[in-house]
Amino acid sequence: MSLYDISLKTLNGADTSLADYQGKAVLVVNVASKCGLTPQYEGLENLQKRYESRGFTVLGAPCNQFGGQEPGTNEEIESFCSMTYGVTFPMLDKLEVNGDGRHALYSELTATPDADGAAGDVQWNFEKFLVTPEGTVAARFRPQTLPESDEVVSAIEAQLPA
Repeated sequence: MSLYDISLKTLNGADTSLADYQGKAVLVVNVASKCGLTPQYEGLENLQKRYESRGFTVLGAPCNQFGGQEPGTNEEIESFCSMTYGVTFPMLDKLEVNGDGRHALYSELTATPDADGAAGDVQWNFEKFLVTPEGTVAARFRPQTLPESDEVVSAIEAQLPA
């Protein structure tokens, strides 16, 4: 299955898929509003502003599987993200990233190993997957890796469309 074939919904309920971002580098991140890592929204938004004109987007995927740290409704999540962090990047409907209810998107993404060669379950909120403009996964970054770290920025820059 191609990542482009997986059906998704936006926070406001519209149908979407990664095919809508074909030709762009996409950083898919499972996000949460009440996590110690939530300030990473600032770095994610900075990446969005820095690279969106060059064929890049962050794609937020709210998830409530880690300590119940994303308990809000879609409307509450959207309001929090825009008012607290000025988020302008697209956000998906809340989904599961691990377990029996794992969304098909994350079934594909979690097959990708991180820099240490470990694939499998998402460890916590703010795990990041960089998808190439051709729709393959180029890199996986664990939750503690900051969005604006050298390793994430250099990976994004390597995937920006020519």
